[in-house]
Amino acid sequence: MAPPARYCVPGERLCSVDEATAGGGTYTRHGFIFSSLAGCLEKRSEDNGLPVVSVVRDAESQLLPDVGAVVTCKVCSINSRFAKVHILYVGSTPLKSTFRGTIRREDIRATEKDKISLGDAQSNYLLSTAENELGVVVARSEAGVHMVPISWCEMQCPRTHTKDFRKVARVQPQFLQT
Repeated sequence: MAPPARYCVPGERLCSVDEATAGGGTYTRHGFIFSSLAGCLEKRSEDNGLPVVSVVRDAESQLLPDVGAVVTCKVCSINSRFAKVHILYVGSTPLKSTFRGTIRREDIRATEKDKISLGDAQSNYLLSTAENELGVVVARSEAGVHMVPISWCEMQCPRTHTKDFRKVARVQPQFLQT
């Protein structure tokens, strides 16, 4: 008979790095392995002696954004320091419910990718546009018209010809719909 599954939540300390190696769904901090997902704890033996500790989710459960994931968001509000967004897709998979995210002004750039740690479903996800492929894909002007990108950092309203500074995404051809 298999031992009962141990469930864990994001941020829960699982064990010391001396006892195991961090696998999927985990991260290390201050000499300990922590869960980055809500799910079942799984230990696998490896050849090097230390078991690999992973946290796996049920296939039916809610998909969560992970560190390094590309997400599609809708901007809800903007102020001088940051933009608040709702995360709608992780990769090409639509989410069952939206998650809140924040893009700080200093994280809107083309390089210097950050190491970002994520919290659980109740917290804000800190997002960055630190790659050429990341940034604004669709925007509306104050006149309500879809804006047109004119450079990697500007979009223009075709009706009023006003220009707005935006970090424009370089969308890869395989993601364009015709």
